[in-house]
Amino acid sequence: GAGQRAAAVAAPAALGAAFMAAGHCCSAARVSRQAFATPRQGPALRGFARPRTAAASGAGAAPAAALLGGVVLAASLRGRCGSAVPVLSRWRCRASVASATSRSASSKAEKNGSAEAAESGFSLDPPSGTRDFFPEEMRQQRWLFDRFRETASLYGFQEYDAPVLENEELYKRKAGEEITEQMYNFRDKEGAAVTLRPEMTPSLARMVLQLMRAETGAIAAVLPLKWYAIPQCWRFETTQRGRKREHYQWNMDIVGVASVTAEAELLSAVVTFFESVGITSKDIGLKINSRKVLGAVLTKAGVPLDRFAETCVIIDKLDKIGPEAVQKELTDKVGLPAEVGGTVVAAMGAKSLEEFAELAGVGESEEVMELRKLFELAEDYGFADWLQFDASVVRGLAYYTGVVFEGFDRAGVLRAVCGGGRYDKLLELYGSKKEVPCVGFGFGDCVIMELLKERKVLPSFAPSVDFVVAAYNTDML
Repeated sequence: GAGQRAAAVAAPAALGAAFMAAGHCCSAARVSRQAFATPRQGPALRGFARPRTAAASGAGAAPAAALLGGVVLAASLRGRCGSAVPVLSRWRCRASVASATSRSASSKAEKNGSAEAAESGFSLDPPSGTRDFFPEEMRQQRWLFDRFRETASLYGFQEYDAPVLENEELYKRKAGEEITEQMYNFRDKEGAAVTLRPEMTPSLARMVLQLMRAETGAIAAVLPLKWYAIPQCWRFETTQRGRKREHYQWNMDIVGVASVTAEAELLSAVVTFFESVGITSKDIGLKINSRKVLGAVLTKAGVPLDRFAETCVIIDKLDKIGPEAVQKELTDKVGLPAEVGGTVVAAMGAKSLEEFAELAGVGESEEVMELRKLFELAEDYGFADWLQFDASVVRGLAYYTGVVFEGFDRAGVLRAVCGGGRYDKLLELYGSKKEVPCVGFGFGDCVIMELLKERKVLPSFAPSVDFVVAAYNTDML
């Protein structure tokens, strides 16, 4: 009749349709936008198959579905129609079996493909240090990114993005940073020196500078800017567990706040994220230090101001090459007397801010009081149990100027989980007429996924479907 509407037909991976049965008004049946993505609670259809018929029967076929007007309908309890039309058929397929079968088939195909590739000389593997994301891995990634975005939204941050291809000059900073040696850089067909971005902060700085008035240096936006991004980054480095040559990195940055309240907010956001995915302060700790405090120590030790960033990069190698090698580099590269270099290295082993201040001879300086204020704010925010002072944490990037922090696995199994700090002078390197206070952090996707697996708190990501409406024969198309 005039009130009838034919069911729409879509691909089996995500079917959606609306129909109206004769004499009854039925709300539109739908397939969730999140089908085959984020897991949901409550009863739901986990898969579908064609109804069993004499011509189409056999092992694994779905139970026959009830028919009405040539339409096969499967629906979950959560989305049943609001009118008198009943839910005609409801079944649940075991997606875990299908998923396991799919993985098994993929594994066999991969082995067969590898054998064929060996014969043809063409590898089916992605380039070293990179990843393919099959549907199950994509569901994991989307779930993780959703947690990133939810946390950023809770703290009032706005999302932004920038090209993955950047100008090489943007990353050529002072102090011989390791990152400049790890770039995927080349000259494009126009001869421009470009690189796949190894990190996002310089891109953020470039974008903020676009908002700056050339005449006054004032930013033509309401401050503070609170921005976040989840960019794909590229670094040519040794691959290991939790470290790839390409990875996605959750960044959150605050521009325009000079006090440590900005650091406290970001650290609170990090803790909020961890708690949202089932990680506690018994699993992860946050090491805190300040380059301002370290700067006071190094100035007293006789390190010239123009060698400060380089010295920080050397000290950052303490865990990698050991105290003796660091002391030797401080003497050979910076020119510190061996005795002074030894004093600096010894101070890096302090277990508390008070002990460090005493060993380094900086007492109750302004820099020490600022860092102590951060620990007090953490107590007020309710996450002080996550923090610990660590004088050896300086971070490897030369642009950090104040508080620096690093997330670490208390079990000692995984590398640094996240890290960040204050970089008030970075915009000046790119042409700003005045210092712009900035602070932020980066959080890689590879290592957090390893952590969630290690702690056995990673959810299951079986595919799911809420509703299926399909044409039973070609006359319904």
